[in-house]
Amino acid sequence: MKKSTISEAQIVAAIKEHESGKAVADICRGLGVHQATFYNWKNKYSGMDSQELRRLKELEEENRKLKHMYAELALDHKVLKDILSKKF
Repeated sequence: MKKSTISEAQIVAAIKEHESGKAVADICRGLGVHQATFYNWKNKYSGMDSQELRRLKELEEENRKLKHMYAELALDHKVLKDILSKKF
């Protein structure tokens, strides 16, 4: 799947254009995206300003790091448990 080259700031600006009365088809044509993509963006980013968007990105990054740390610790725990369960 191709990663979008449209920034979150552009997405928020497009949503604000729609809220001000511009047609979805015109916005999508200008950005070069499908209307379904625009509506997915609208569900995710509706009502956000730039500070909230920045905070969302920070939280998503922190969540990704914590999930990675948990996976590593769970693997370490399993290995240690397996070692301790073996009889010498």
